[in-house]
Amino acid sequence: MPINVPDRLPAIELLQKENIFIMDESRASHQDIRPLKIIIVNLMPIKITTETDLIRLLSNTPLQVEIDFLRMKGHESKNTPDIHMKAFYKTFDQLKSRNYDGMIFTGAPVEMLPFEDVTYWKELTEIFDWSKLHVTSSLFICWAAQAGMYHFYGVPKYPLSKKMFGVFKHHNLNDTLPIFRGFDDEYFVPQSRHTEVLEEDISKVSELNIVSKSAESGVNMVMTNDGRQFFVTGHSEYSRFTLDTEYKRDMKKNLPIEIPANYYPDNNPEKEPLMRWRGHANLLISNWLNYYVYQATPYNLDYLCFDI
Repeated sequence: MPINVPDRLPAIELLQKENIFIMDESRASHQDIRPLKIIIVNLMPIKITTETDLIRLLSNTPLQVEIDFLRMKGHESKNTPDIHMKAFYKTFDQLKSRNYDGMIFTGAPVEMLPFEDVTYWKELTEIFDWSKLHVTSSLFICWAAQAGMYHFYGVPKYPLSKKMFGVFKHHNLNDTLPIFRGFDDEYFVPQSRHTEVLEEDISKVSELNIVSKSAESGVNMVMTNDGRQFFVTGHSEYSRFTLDTEYKRDMKKNLPIEIPANYYPDNNPEKEPLMRWRGHANLLISNWLNYYVYQATPYNLDYLCFDI
């Protein structure tokens, strides 16, 4: 089944050029099917790029998916046109009366700040708490993963001596988990961050399980015992050229940045980046949608009920 996104969303045309099957709201309304309702809290500055990256993965599943985008009411986007924000994004006040099958929180370029100093921290933590009652399963990416583990479980983050930047080899720690069905013994995940969480801190929290990690980049995926929260430090959703764009942007700004590891053939930035995480990125999202969202959510979302 295709993904159902708002009419005129720029990602539609971009992904159709990649032969991704996208269905807009008008066409989807004629199908007699109950789609999975997913809400995306997009905290990234260039929102259209992040929308496209996530929709690319969400569309590669036999399930029909319907998406809402949520923005922080107290934060104005400087890198995305206001007309786009008004057309495709809603505030928490507009959506908080609804229930959702799944929720995705993206990363954000605020990782060097203490969590409480982020301008929208209060609003975001309110949404975090709301998700526990109104969403079947939530996926937290990069900074949002650190923020979620800190808010819910008190797991701190730590600054790195240099940016964790590149594509790193990972392995899972429990082959029996449905989230890893179809995964190879080793797989690659892009990382782009200045901070980290430590295995020793997470291991102290009985509700959390570290389920994948890397010898180079550390903890990658943490999940709760009930599968209702997944915290992923990497960026499986990244397209081929995302790290390339970040690297060349920082070079132009004369920022301290190294060539992303394990990314360019022969470590040469003049060559096209090697894409070797697409298969497992698609498996990650399709397994999450199938086993932790679709299989666990009620047909009628009005009956969604959780005890916390």
